Amino acid sequence: IFISCFLSVEAQATYTINEETLQLDMLVEGELDLLSYHINDSYRFFIKDKNDVIQELLNTKNPDGSYSREYLTILNALTEGSNMDTTEVSFGRYSLKQFIKAYNSNDSGRFAYTDERVRANTRLGFYGGMTNHPFIQNTKDAKTPFFGAELEFYRDNSESRHAGFFNIEHALNTNNINYTSTQLGLGYRYRFIYKSGFNIYGNLKFATYTFSKQTFEMGLVITEDVTYSTFRVPFIFGLGSDIKISEHHFITLSYNEIASIFIDNNGNFPVDFAVGYKFKL
Repeated sequence: IFISCFLSVEAQATYTINEETLQLDMLVEGELDLLSYHINDSYRFFIKDKNDVIQELLNTKNPDGSYSREYLTILNALTEGSNMDTTEVSFGRYSLKQFIKAYNSNDSGRFAYTDERVRANTRLGFYGGMTNHPFIQNTKDAKTPFFGAELEFYRDNSESRHAGFFNIEHALNTNNINYTSTQLGLGYRYRFIYKSGFNIYGNLKFATYTFSKQTFEMGLVITEDVTYSTFRVPFIFGLGSDIKISEHHFITLSYNEIASIFIDNNGNFPVDFAVGYKFKL
């Protein structure tokens, strides 16, 4: 959280482009200026030449999933005669900045940067729900409440559907199931449906560390409390959805612990539903 607070500050100004008024960030200033417009976790890029003409750099997605890379045509025209090679310029914030900086510095060498630098963003979420602990012995199929918090890491790129997450969950005990646990989990998330107002994703929790306590009845009046901790690599699958309520705030729905590769369920239908709130840091 502290690291995410150290954000770069860039000059902003208001421009009117094709009858659209936008407040743009100045990314690179020189013979060619590179500007950007940031909204809803995505970027639009613009370039201003020495005559103060501003053009938008586009990279339209084709029906077959490929990209048209129209921005290369504009870059080639603006840097004609400079010996700058644009074929390996990717449509990303860092790659475009490096290319424009190289041109503005009169660098006659080949520009060959191919990978966009990863800029990690984070979201923090809190949630609560009900579970029947699908991966422990629960002969009564009892349900118990649980709550948790999650920190999600993802690339600052609207086309990225991948994310990692770390969460902590605490499940309460009830009269029907004398079991309580606190679990730390590390996992991977892929958003297979990614719309402007919502997304749906699959979760893969590949490492967990669980502190738990269970009470066993040894007789009519005798009970025994057993406390233990366990590290597992369970590869647990789940589903979830983020529903946008504002630019940086989401309602989350999740159905977790559906199945595991390395842990057998207890024969009950898996119940692990939660609802929560998530916001961008």
